[in-house]
Amino acid sequence: MGRRFDLIVFDWDGTLMDSTGAIVASIKAAAADLGIEPPSDERARHIIGLGLIDALRHALPDLPQERYQDVALRYRHHYLSMDQQLLLFEGAEAMIDELAAAGHMLAVATGKTRAGLDRAFEVSGLGARFHASRCADECRSKPNPQMLEELMVEFGVTPEATLMIGDTTHDLLMAKNAGVAALGVAYGAHPRATLEAESPLFCAADVAELAGWLRVRS
Repeated sequence: MGRRFDLIVFDWDGTLMDSTGAIVASIKAAAADLGIEPPSDERARHIIGLGLIDALRHALPDLPQERYQDVALRYRHHYLSMDQQLLLFEGAEAMIDELAAAGHMLAVATGKTRAGLDRAFEVSGLGARFHASRCADECRSKPNPQMLEELMVEFGVTPEATLMIGDTTHDLLMAKNAGVAALGVAYGAHPRATLEAESPLFCAADVAELAGWLRVRS
């Protein structure tokens, strides 16, 4: 069987790196620091993958506009105190190496800032494996398709030859808006039922299952 997808684009948090818990804890701690009622775990998990200010607007919708920057500063303080200890999901590095060896172009589309992704690339050691990346401070936030559209233009790849992989509906909706196929992963921020409602090609229970699907179908 020939290769179906030339370009495979991964979300980062909750898809390759096991960072969902740290993000939720940092959002809640930032709100508490400023005397704001923290969002529930469910609400905090739902906004993972969006750009930070967009995420905070969804997590804390009743907050005056001028206070979001203060919350963002406290969020960064808490997240930076733990992001050096975060790990890739088991099997993620081997999966990326296998896809690269098979000749796929690999990219990341993330709600992180460029500085945040660069730190994650350095800590994980995965940065050199990816041919390109797009971040929330360079493009419109998911589910706007700009990240995927720019990556496809950069590599001269059609939507039919592009695959998006992510753990949130924001990722799947971005793919849909770009006319790109998508896979969901149910081990990250959003539950399986929520992901499957967006009709991805497949929804993987863990990295091993994701790698197996990609080995056969990509």
